[in-house]
Amino acid sequence: MTTATLMSEASDLSAEDYLVLGLATCFIKEEGEIHEVKVAEPIPSAALEAIVKGIPTSYSLAIATTVGAVLSGDTPQMPPEFPAHAQFCDEFVYRAVAAARTYKARPVAQSLIPAGTTRTDFNYSTERKRVLNSQRIVRTEDNVKQHEYTHKVL
Repeated sequence: MTTATLMSEASDLSAEDYLVLGLATCFIKEEGEIHEVKVAEPIPSAALEAIVKGIPTSYSLAIATTVGAVLSGDTPQMPPEFPAHAQFCDEFVYRAVAAARTYKARPVAQSLIPAGTTRTDFNYSTERKRVLNSQRIVRTEDNVKQHEYTHKVL
């Protein structure tokens, strides 16, 4: 039995390979105001295992699907279970391929959400907001003051 490869960059994956997509609640900061956005993003196996154990997460739901169901070549396809206003995360194709590889390396994680099902019983929390467009600006005042003899041999 032969399987068609998905992309030339992912010759080790086929359209039937397992993948989990999560619907995350993220935020965008514009002009001092914070706006909520729903983002579809692949969940790697290690992250899924941690989320299932009960750590707080911004994922309200996750679906177990196949790579071929969400990627048509290099074009992402939004699952019908996700709301129409959801958007894809940055570098979605790259992250989907990487996440699918984690499930090939650790197939036991596929039992957490059986293929073709949806799971919503996570510890959903937006207390720690995921701001997508935040920038860290380092200023000179942020530097730690040192004694003049810190780097001298005494």
